[in-house]
Parts: sequence; structure tokens; C-alpha cells
Amino acid sequence: MRLVGQHAIVTGGGTGIGAAIAAALEAEGAAVSRIGRKPDRLGANGFAADVTDRAQVDAAFAAARAARGPISILVNNAGAAAGMPFARVTDALWREMLAVNLDGVFHCCQAALDDLLAAESGRIVTIASMAGLHGFAYASPYIAAKHGAVGLTRALAAEYAGTNLRVNAVCPGFVDSDMTAQSIANISGKTGRSPDQARAELARLNPSGRLIAPEEVASAALGLILSERNGEAVEIA
Repeated sequence: MRLVGQHAIVTGGGTGIGAAIAAALEAEGAAVSRIGRKPDRLGANGFAADVTDRAQVDAAFAAARAARGPISILVNNAGAAAGMPFARVTDALWREMLAVNLDGVFHCCQAALDDLLAAESGRIVTIASMAGLHGFAYASPYIAAKHGAVGLTRALAAEYAGTNLRVNAVCPGFVDSDMTAQSIANISGKTGRSPDQARAELARLNPSGRLIAPEEVASAALGLILSERNGEAVEIA
């Protein structure tokens, strides 16, 4: 119960990685507010918001603050992935990937910043991706956005190094989650491979040769929250 008295916001907190992180923080005694676009998946401690919309973010954070007090932990987990050859990437897809995976991090960090700086030990952990550290074919908008999220993490860590705020990122490979299930379905539909073959193909892209469990990402995020580490991008693949 090392986080008793702490109020954590987890975006994309209704399913997958976000749900695992929320559960890990609650197990340590934190009061957790889940933010997401689908209220039915957030539970009693949820606040509906689309992280790409600053007004919605501000409203949800204000409601969470009113319910559970100042925010001391922010986990930026909301994200989306889509892939296609670069020559076919549209302006709309490019903006969609940056809006969710980078603009959303910006909105949430600014919305929580005053509270985080006032906290005894403010923490931001952004769930980026190994795509934020490496390049892969057929996912240029997603990779550009995740590189941006890692860059923002390092910039904030440097800017607020003289305060009690610590800013880090977790960069998982392919995770056994709903997002990966959607990717598997897309690969299967476009290539004719079976779902099992598509799943194995994605697993091979992880250095471990397997899909990462959401709980492993949650453990890494919790470790960063409990530490004094700053400006790190921890890869789990």
C-alpha cells in the first residue's frame, strides 16, 4: 500500500493495459480515476473524455479532482494504432494517429501539471511503444506519434528536473490486448493468413518472441511511479 493518499488518473483506463495499470495502482492504495471514451467500460470511478479534445480533458480532470482531490500521478495510456504503406497515408489518418497518441499526451500533461508540480512527488508515466524507439514498415503515422511521445517525455523530464515531478515512459512491444487483436484481424483480412499465423507474426517482432501481458506493462509503470528515475523510456518487448 505504498500509494495511499495518492490520486492517479489513467487514460484509456477501461480495458487492456490501462485496466491493468489501474488495478496495480489500486492494489498499492491509490485512488484511481479512469478516463476513456466509453463510459460503460470505466466503472464507477470513470470519467468520460476523448483525449484529443482539450475541453473534454479539462472537464474530466476537473470532475476527477473534485471527486478525489489533487492529481499526483498521471498515466497517459490512451492510444490507437493503424498501418498502411506510407504512399497511401492520408492527411486524415496522419492527424488521427498524432491526435490520439501525441496531442492527447500534451493535453493531459497540461491539464494535470499544476497539481503534479504541487504534489510532494508528482509522477507522469506515458505508455508509448517500442515504435517510439525504433522504426517499422507500414506504420509511419503511429511511429512518428510515438517518437513524439517519447520526445515529449524527455523534454518534460529535463524542464522539471529541479522539481518533485518525475516524467518517464514505458515502451512495450506488441501486447496481448484488444489493440493487438484488431491488428491481427486486419492482417488476417488483408493477407489471407489465419489469425494464429498473424498473431505469431506479431509475436516474432518482439525480441522475446511472445506477446507481452498487460500486467507486465503495469508492473513497469508502477516501478517508475515508485522510483526517482527521470526521463527514461523503458522498453519491454
